Amino acid sequence: MPSNSAATPVEHFVTLFDNNFLPLGLCLHRSLIAHGQPFHLWILCMDEVVEHHLRKLALPHVSLIPLLDVEDSRLLAVKPLRSRGEYCWTITPFTPQFVFERDPDVERVTYVDADLFFFCHPHSLLDEFEHSGKHVLITEHAYDPRYEQSGRARRSGRFCVQFIAFRRTEEAAKVMHWWQERCLEWCFNRVEDGKFGDQKYLDQWPALFEQEVHILLQKEKTLAPWNVRYFEQLGSGRVAPVLYHFHGLRLISPGELLLYSGYRVGE
Repeated sequence: MPSNSAATPVEHFVTLFDNNFLPLGLCLHRSLIAHGQPFHLWILCMDEVVEHHLRKLALPHVSLIPLLDVEDSRLLAVKPLRSRGEYCWTITPFTPQFVFERDPDVERVTYVDADLFFFCHPHSLLDEFEHSGKHVLITEHAYDPRYEQSGRARRSGRFCVQFIAFRRTEEAAKVMHWWQERCLEWCFNRVEDGKFGDQKYLDQWPALFEQEVHILLQKEKTLAPWNVRYFEQLGSGRVAPVLYHFHGLRLISPGELLLYSGYRVGE
């Protein structure tokens, strides 16, 4: 099992995806190879096809978690009631727990969306988290003001399930288990009673878990289609992200790629 015994601690990340997102997951891994060393990436395989391909690829610094190995009675009870995407959202709060259960030496694990790409090492974000003395790190959407009051911003919430770090502490486990229970109760791709998927639950964390949760201050380091143009303007045409969230990126055909949709990214 990978451990943190090296002189420079190994940073542990966990993600999940099915075969449709395999190209994005491979890009995530490639960016960690280039900018995230030393690291270990845990991948929850959401179908047998992606598990088969990943086993053949045998990517370095990767451990696979087969879906069948982690589905308990609670998850299986809600699975038939949710779409594939909704089930991925439902299981997301469990992924850090899966890592902690598999490697007792892991002291911190960061959930990352499969469509993230790192442009430099995330130590600046994680150092801020460490210095905060808190137990969980979350990031804001940090919307461009033009989207802040739009229906999209209100739908998605203040915080983004894209980069969430948990320490192996009772305090972090309290937050994680609360999130797990909420997603088991309700996790759908619609707005209802102030909820949306797994994400709007995070809006409650600053009030419920003020002593446990740290909100990342370096908003300009976590870019995405909804804020990159705004931060580029603030930086006089320059940005220096730690990560970019390629939300909406899709392979349409062998010769066609959709980079984003619904936002203005360039001039």
